[in-house]
Amino acid sequence: MAETDFPGWHGTTIIGVRKGGKVVIAGDGQVSLGQTVIKGTARKVRRLSPGGFDVVAGFAGSTADAFTLLERLEKKLEATPGQLARASVELAKDWRTDKYLQKLEAMLIVTDGKELLVITGAGDVLEPEHNIAAIGSGGNFALAAARGLIDSDLDAEGVARKAMAIAADICVYTNGNLTVEEIGA
Repeated sequence: MAETDFPGWHGTTIIGVRKGGKVVIAGDGQVSLGQTVIKGTARKVRRLSPGGFDVVAGFAGSTADAFTLLERLEKKLEATPGQLARASVELAKDWRTDKYLQKLEAMLIVTDGKELLVITGAGDVLEPEHNIAAIGSGGNFALAAARGLIDSDLDAEGVARKAMAIAADICVYTNGNLTVEEIGA
C-alpha cells in the first residue's frame, strides 16, 4: 500500500472536567483505521504516581507516541515532585526541540487534582478556560457538551460522562466505552 493510500488512524476522545473540588479525566475506547473500528476497548486514561504524587493523564493520537510522552512526563515529575505545571512545561520544551520527539503525534490532558493542563507537540501547555479540556477526534463535541452541562447539578464525573455520551452520538470516531479516573485537590 502506498503511503498516500493509508486511510489514517482515528482514535479517542478525551475530556477533563474540574468541578466541586474534583477533576475527572474520561476517555472513550475506540480506535479506527479509516472507516473500520479496530478496537473498541482501548484504555487511554492512566493514573501515574511518580514520586508518590498522583497524576491522571489522558491521551489522544498515536498510542506508542503517547506512551513515550507519558514516560517522559513521569521522569519530569520524578525530577520535580508535586510540580505538574513545571514538569509539563519541561516536557513541552523537550517535545518541541528534540528532533525525535518532534515526530510524535499525540496530545495529553493531565491533572494532579489542582491543575488541569493540555500539553501539545507545538510546545503548548494550556490551562483551559471554564475548567474543561477536550482533545481527540470528538474533542470539540465533548467540549461543547460539557460547556453546556457545567452549571448543571451534575458533578465532575457526571458532566464528563454525559459530554462523552453526546460526543459518541455525534462523532463516528468516538464510542461509549469509557475509562474514567477522578482525582481530588
